[in-house]
Amino acid sequence: RYPFLAFAPFIFTSAITGDGVKELIPAALRAGEAWRARFQTAQVKKVLAATLASAYGVYGPAFELLEATPREPGSEEYRDSEKYQRRVWDLDRPNSLAPLMARLNRIRAAHPALQTNERLAFHDTDNDQLIAYSKRTADRDDVILSVVNLDPHHVQSGWLVLPLEELGVDPERPYEVHELITDTTYLWQGVRNYVELDPARLNAHVLHISPRMRTEEEFEYYL
Repeated sequence: RYPFLAFAPFIFTSAITGDGVKELIPAALRAGEAWRARFQTAQVKKVLAATLASAYGVYGPAFELLEATPREPGSEEYRDSEKYQRRVWDLDRPNSLAPLMARLNRIRAAHPALQTNERLAFHDTDNDQLIAYSKRTADRDDVILSVVNLDPHHVQSGWLVLPLEELGVDPERPYEVHELITDTTYLWQGVRNYVELDPARLNAHVLHISPRMRTEEEFEYYL
């Protein structure tokens, strides 16, 4: 049903007989290797965690600075772990995820829809490399749509289909979507809209959907 999870095996377990339990950890390690091979950018993992779950955590500088070389093939441990030595971290490293993490944390704090696991819905796209899903508050006052490019190497584009009435949007009228990471606003129309994501820039959109289009007087440049 979800092509982007094709690398993840199905393991059937029984709490009564114990069947399958011994297979879980080896299967998880194999899935982790497949995940790392496919999703080579930590940006993707960070955006997925921040927008899919109401609560999540990361392990400090090791994650921010992309420490990912395994101790040995198949190991959960990364090489040169600070558990066994004193590490001095270069927190100003250019490839640090800290700016993106800070931006996503501010977005999560400002949007109640991202602070709950309720009303998570996945939406259709015509490209298996794009995953689209939304979260909203019960009163539809806050609607967040996330679109993620699962291909870390290539530009991916496609059309996504949204259940606008469920999201509190009139399908007969244009509406605004505000890209919260880059602070960019787009005007969309209808249930089908086009997206294009370039991993050289950013692999994801985190979009706040406004049910109506602002008038000219409401734009910042007019004030």
